[in-house]
Amino acid sequence: MPLVRIDLRRGKDAAYRTALGRAVHDALVSIGVPADDRFQVIAEHDTEGLVYDAHYLGIERTDDIVLVQITFNDTRTVEQKKALYKAIAENLGRSPGVKPGDVFVSLVEVKKENWSFGNGVAQYAS
Repeated sequence: MPLVRIDLRRGKDAAYRTALGRAVHDALVSIGVPADDRFQVIAEHDTEGLVYDAHYLGIERTDDIVLVQITFNDTRTVEQKKALYKAIAENLGRSPGVKPGDVFVSLVEVKKENWSFGNGVAQYAS
């Protein structure tokens, strides 16, 4: 059950934002996340609300930067994570056309019992 947060600068149209969500979800599906397991928050920010270093680690970033934070169960291998990073960057490059340097991904891993999908129940807790 990933919870995806996508943050970007204000000003892109609805089709662009939809393409961002689709690209990230397709990448998650490519590493085994069920296709119907889609929960995303896509948020736009003014200039002062999204701050980044344009050259950190020698990677060139622009105001088209997209920050993707994925919270999911602590069950993926390093290989799966690397495949996910690559798939996200490739998918975002295809549509809506985000440059690889503008794709910033952060994974937050949690234990299964740290989720409630509704009804006040921890569905994965044993």
